[in-house]
This record gives sequence, structure tokens and C-alpha cells, in this order.
Amino acid sequence: MINKDIRLGKGLGKIKFGLTREEVEELIGEPEEIEESEEEDEFEHEAWNYWEDGYSLYFDKEDDYRLSCIETANRDMLLWNERIFEMSQKQLVQLFADNDITNPDVEEMEEGETRISYEKEMIDLYFDEDQLIAVNFGVFIDDNLEVKWPEK
Repeated sequence: MINKDIRLGKGLGKIKFGLTREEVEELIGEPEEIEESEEEDEFEHEAWNYWEDGYSLYFDKEDDYRLSCIETANRDMLLWNERIFEMSQKQLVQLFADNDITNPDVEEMEEGETRISYEKEMIDLYFDEDQLIAVNFGVFIDDNLEVKWPEK
């Protein structure tokens, strides 16, 4: 079982962005499923799915298959010690504002979902109605589009 603290730009608990697939496997074990990206995908990657724990880890080929993004639907996730899956869109936008992060992009998706994105912080929050259903967050990228790996 892993620590449920989302750390923006850094990772999830002890799972840090920049880890290799081997390092991740040592930390949390083998995934239940490994998906290869489709040819038409913008970035070649491998997704390691841990369905039982409610998250997927993304390793980009461009970054030598180092961990660069995590998607989770695990209801126990914490951000700034708050249980975000129990919050409404309005409460979550306020939580970000309370942490000096403002001006989200809000987009209505084709499937009827709403996506709230904080581009600089590399996090997307997906809602169905007013219920948070998934969070996708990744390693920070600077203004020159260079990846800013956290220190190990």
C-alpha cells in the first residue's frame, strides 16, 4: 500500500517522478496491467495500471521511460492534507486558491465531464456532475519545455 499524498511536481508519496520502471517495481511491485501507447498517441509511453489501488503510472519513451505522470481515481488521495475526492469543484478551486494557485482552465469535455486544469502545476481534475472522478498530475516543465525532475 502506498502513501496517498499527492505532491505536485514530485509524485505520490514515495513514488517520485523520474524513477525508472525497475525502481517503481521495487517500491510497489508489479502492475496488474501494462499498456503500450497507440501509434497515433502524441507521446510514446507505457502505462502501468494498479487497478486495485486505483492508479496508473505513465513512463514516457522520450524521457527514457522515467515516471512522468500519475493518474488516480483512489478516493483516499490527499492534497495538502485534504481528502480531495470528497470535495466539490468549488471547494477544490478554493483549496488551490488557499495555496496561492489561481486561474484554472475549465473545459467541458465531449463526454459531459468537466476538466479543471492548472497548467503550471501540471494537474488536471476531472468531474462528473460535481463529483471528482479522476486526477492526473505530472512532473513540472519549465518555460523552455524542459522537464524539471525532482531531486531523488
